[in-house]
Amino acid sequence: MAWKLKKKAKSLLEQEEGTVFKPRGGKTTFALIYPNRYWVGMSSLGFQTVYSLLNQHPSLLCERAFLPDKEDLKALYRSRYQIFSLESQQPLREFEILGFSISYEEDFLNVLKILDLAKIPLKREDRNDSDPLIIAGGITCFLNPEPLADFIDLFIVGEAEEVMPELVQTYKSYSGSGLHRGELISRLGRLEGVYAPGNYRASYYDDGPISGFEALNGAPVKIKRRLIKKLETNPAHSRISTPATELGGMFLVELGRGCPWRCRFCANSYVYLPPRNYPAERVKEVIPEDRKVKVGLISSQFSGSPGLEEVMSSIIARGSNVSAPSLRLDLLSEETLLYLKKSGHKTISLAPETGSETLRKVINKGFTDEQILKTVEKIIKNDIFNLKLYFMIGLPGETSRDIDAIVALAGMIKSQILKYGRSRRLGTLTLSINPFIPKASTPFQWHGLEDILSLREKLEIIKKRLKGEGNVVVKSESLRSSYLQVLLSRGDRRAGEILLAAHQHGWRSALREAEPQPDFYVYRQIEHSEILPWDFIDHGIEKEYLSEEYRRGMKGLLSPPCAPGDCSRCGVCSWSSVEKEQVI
Repeated sequence: MAWKLKKKAKSLLEQEEGTVFKPRGGKTTFALIYPNRYWVGMSSLGFQTVYSLLNQHPSLLCERAFLPDKEDLKALYRSRYQIFSLESQQPLREFEILGFSISYEEDFLNVLKILDLAKIPLKREDRNDSDPLIIAGGITCFLNPEPLADFIDLFIVGEAEEVMPELVQTYKSYSGSGLHRGELISRLGRLEGVYAPGNYRASYYDDGPISGFEALNGAPVKIKRRLIKKLETNPAHSRISTPATELGGMFLVELGRGCPWRCRFCANSYVYLPPRNYPAERVKEVIPEDRKVKVGLISSQFSGSPGLEEVMSSIIARGSNVSAPSLRLDLLSEETLLYLKKSGHKTISLAPETGSETLRKVINKGFTDEQILKTVEKIIKNDIFNLKLYFMIGLPGETSRDIDAIVALAGMIKSQILKYGRSRRLGTLTLSINPFIPKASTPFQWHGLEDILSLREKLEIIKKRLKGEGNVVVKSESLRSSYLQVLLSRGDRRAGEILLAAHQHGWRSALREAEPQPDFYVYRQIEHSEILPWDFIDHGIEKEYLSEEYRRGMKGLLSPPCAPGDCSRCGVCSWSSVEKEQVI
């Protein structure tokens, strides 16, 4: 068994370029773990960025680990062989620090699987001085880390580039000092942007909501989220290339972080405020000259990124191609479309989110149907015939008319495709329709998931009414998966017990036996006066501002985009020391 797994690891390494190998002698050892398969994890730009960041430290060795493939996972459980790192195939429990990079709540359960396979006690209270320090970072950790609070020693609240160097240096200053595990964690938890859940105690009312959240041992009452103040040099980009990923052969580079448009359902629009962008010159500097490499440009506000056309022009001029994420349809320029066409794009992704103009105002997307149709016309006239449209169902304020509007808008868009594409080619219109998921620190954080039966009925209505439409495809994710995602997005520490039970006995049993019942977290409309599980995280956004944005949404009122330095609506700019000229 062991030799097969190691042979597989070595095969993956042989396909990589850019892997860092270091001798272990005298170095602090750090295993960076993506709690999903290699295929998924190595497509994560954030994961690769942290790997490079840590290995720049001369006295620190960082290696990677991933959730084993399904067949290997079963074999590991049968053999009781310990999970190991990719680079040196050393057991994870022999590293000093294990750091999880968690992008999605769905991977929370995989964190427990990996700790179990590493023979490390799952609960932090059961670990001793011989066990590695367990830390976690990624956007889920500064949205709501509480469902994992019983299993993680320290959470990184913010961007790794800002927090990790100080955390590692502080850890090294204490290593060998004789501090016991608990005291070491407590001291590291006093660093700004680091959350040690053992330093806090939650209490609850008899009917379920949180009654108090108490800081212990001199810990700060609030954990201040830390972001890089100015994205100026060295944009995050691919460090290791390998064909064995979802995005094999693609070089990823970041244009910026955050988004100014403040869609009321979107966490990126709030927890990364103020939005920041890299100068176009810096982005162009890190893109390789290799013409065979396709360049994936990463940004939450891609279409509105300053210098976008300049970067795309540079990539096309050197003979490479560009890959783009979902595009904001009211900012999609002819020039951007031209570059995508030259890159061989066959499909454009857009996110109207809803079929009706009324509901778009609720979520703070003020697109009109006319704008959408004009954008479709523009795309088709550039000989790109396939469209993928993202929609949500179950949004606050949604009615049956809004479901009808999705079908009607799909029909109008198909008519546009027929009108402008008939003489050349008829493309495919793909509708990706998924439930609204409430996220922490957004205006819709208080609004629960719509009942699964109701969502299923709406989804079936859309599918049935579009079934006879040629070249129209309707896709959706599992509604059960959406339920679990909301449970882990809005759960408090007690949700950790559900997670542990799911690891031990499976989700069906865990959900049936849980107390409080999972519906408490998933469906409930939370009172705005309640203490939220994530209220101890300070993003600089005033809670009253989020409440006001919720009220504005329910009235169908649009709010202007973020204007850093020119407004004081949300409180972030006055809270942070970011100067006006440092952000865009």
